[in-house]
Amino acid sequence: MSEINAASTIRYGKGHVTIYRTYARPLTVARRVPESEFSGRANILFAVDVDVHVYGDNFLPAYTEGDNSEVVATDTMKNFIHAQALTYDGSTLEGFLAFLGRQFLQTYPQMQALKLEGREQPFVAARVPSKADGEGFADSTVLFGRRHDDHATATIEMTREGGAAVVTGHSCGHVGLELIKVTGSSFISFLRDAHTTLPERVDRPLFIYLDLHWTYQDVRDALELDREAYVPAEQVRDVVQVVFHQFNSKSIQHLVHEMGTRLLERFPELATVSFEAQNRLWDTGAASEADEKIKVYCDPRPPYGMIYLTLSRGE
Repeated sequence: MSEINAASTIRYGKGHVTIYRTYARPLTVARRVPESEFSGRANILFAVDVDVHVYGDNFLPAYTEGDNSEVVATDTMKNFIHAQALTYDGSTLEGFLAFLGRQFLQTYPQMQALKLEGREQPFVAARVPSKADGEGFADSTVLFGRRHDDHATATIEMTREGGAAVVTGHSCGHVGLELIKVTGSSFISFLRDAHTTLPERVDRPLFIYLDLHWTYQDVRDALELDREAYVPAEQVRDVVQVVFHQFNSKSIQHLVHEMGTRLLERFPELATVSFEAQNRLWDTGAASEADEKIKVYCDPRPPYGMIYLTLSRGE
């Protein structure tokens, strides 16, 4: 076989490593915001799903020669993540990913750089009769129900510098939101031409799918809780929902800009906030002749509008 001169970029790893850690350190948030009741979580069940991507030119012989002597098996990576989850003494997804990255780079010198992606696996405490006074209900401390909807995400990128593990990139997020506002949104005065069939809507229900992400001006605020500048995904989600509730938007673009502006106001630690939104507005199936507020809706045809926005804090 003839040889070809070719440059190589090498990455390999393990995907969807699930972790269900019991009794992690509780999270207490120093700052409160008016849009959210969230002040912390008990972390009785710390459940995450992790992807690890490993970079290193010294893995090239595995590709070119079939020489696996430097290769850390991806099954080993999975076992390593589980072992580190047991010793992790923190309380956040971002902190766990950074801890994993440092441990990987310390243990395996052949790894030159890493990218770790994590996704929260939401479990919500069941509401059970209160033991304190026998009246009312409280969150169970032993029973949890799994949710399959919106959840927190994070990405941490790390490399070696002078023998130390250094964070070179990061992103936090809350994804999978599906929000319907039944009144208080409009879409009018848009460009019309021969191809336009969409009617103007002075007041419409608005159903959106929404993913949002943010970065910090100083990544230490995401990783060092004693700086008291950590921004929980729960508070970000609550701010976005309150803005949707309060704001009479003229388009989805108008809405996500208002959401982003509010987030930058509430959280001065953030450098950027970004949005990926889908317009999933329902079609009208039937309408009451007696009361115009009463309608039946159905899912629309598959094509849907997509809206993107990134806001960066000014100097």
